[in-house]
Amino acid sequence: MRRRFPRPRAFADLLRLRRPVLNRTKARLARAHTIEDLRRIARRVTPKAPFDYTDGAAEEELTLARARQAFKDIEFHPAILRDVSEVDTSCTVAGGPSSMPFGIAPTGFTRMMHTAGERAGAAAAGAAGIPFSLSTVGTATPEEVAAANPNGRNWFQLYMWADRDLSMDVMSRAANSGFDTLLLTVDVPVAGARLRDRYNGLTIPPTLTLRTVFNAIPRVRWWFDFLTTEPITFATFSEWDGTVAELLDMMFDPTVDFDDLVWIKDQWPGKVVVKGIQTLEDARRVADLGVDGLVLSNHGGRQLDRAPIPFHLLPTVAGEIGDDVEVMVDTGIMSGADIVASIALGARFTFIGRAYLYGLMAGGRAGVDRSIEILSDEIVRTMKLLGVQRLDELEPSHVTQLHRFHGARRT
Repeated sequence: MRRRFPRPRAFADLLRLRRPVLNRTKARLARAHTIEDLRRIARRVTPKAPFDYTDGAAEEELTLARARQAFKDIEFHPAILRDVSEVDTSCTVAGGPSSMPFGIAPTGFTRMMHTAGERAGAAAAGAAGIPFSLSTVGTATPEEVAAANPNGRNWFQLYMWADRDLSMDVMSRAANSGFDTLLLTVDVPVAGARLRDRYNGLTIPPTLTLRTVFNAIPRVRWWFDFLTTEPITFATFSEWDGTVAELLDMMFDPTVDFDDLVWIKDQWPGKVVVKGIQTLEDARRVADLGVDGLVLSNHGGRQLDRAPIPFHLLPTVAGEIGDDVEVMVDTGIMSGADIVASIALGARFTFIGRAYLYGLMAGGRAGVDRSIEILSDEIVRTMKLLGVQRLDELEPSHVTQLHRFHGARRT
């Protein structure tokens, strides 16, 4: 092999400098290729208390860890020699269209994470053609969400308060604002023991203590945005001066039962989906009451620690009642592959909560856009590698769940 001195032109051909991106947020988001990348960015730029509220779960956080492990314990079975030049990720859920098989889950206190809050999430969801869900303890009103997402699908998540008139009032406002689906959350007779929030002394609104001041020093942008924008308000009440745990314990009504579900269903003009189902028995019972859908969910691991894992329940519930009611799933979803596996095992739809909030914390509206883009790209790529063109081609045979937990299973 003959060698020669490298020519300067050879270096010039190899050296292609990228134009610098002056917008630091845009540059950070461009380097994020997974939801976990967005999580790392979010942790750097968000004070500890709001980040931990998003990132944490109940007690020892075993449920959340197991839910994420369940998705990691997937073995895909791809089909080869299929034409996958074009892939269709669209679906119909709760009587309407979605461009992808996931929507944004309802999250509380969202403007703590970033001042853009629900309005950024709703606008991003509308642009992407997926549903957005507003929480009863959201920091935007139904009217504000409707204004941010005027042409998209907005869903309202209802906690039944001890003050029933207040619950019905905000539900009516959502219906009058064009929200088409009600998500009735039923796994909150009391608030879970979210220990990170207790250790952080998280209050609404966030308060400045000596510890939070030190924690805020490298996160000046968050505090500047928080202090120079409108105060945090809520969808259902004007203000609160206390801890998150105190608010939730005051709010939740432990007397809600199946009769209340029937009554609420009669009050809502659109589709009704029950969120928080954790057994096959309860899934059958709400299906028999004529709801339009149910969400297998343990509240993101934020209520009962050691609760059942929704992804593990999915094949059984979908197989038993999937023809009668739309079965959806959340908790632990961090990638498009997780979503594809859920659809293959019988889910009609999925929800992202933390995955959306990591993007919001990382970059506001642009961060939410990036989280949706990441998941969409992963869904398309996974479908192509599995050899399917449409969601309805996904079948249980495409996925094997590897179970780490053994013993008798309660249905």
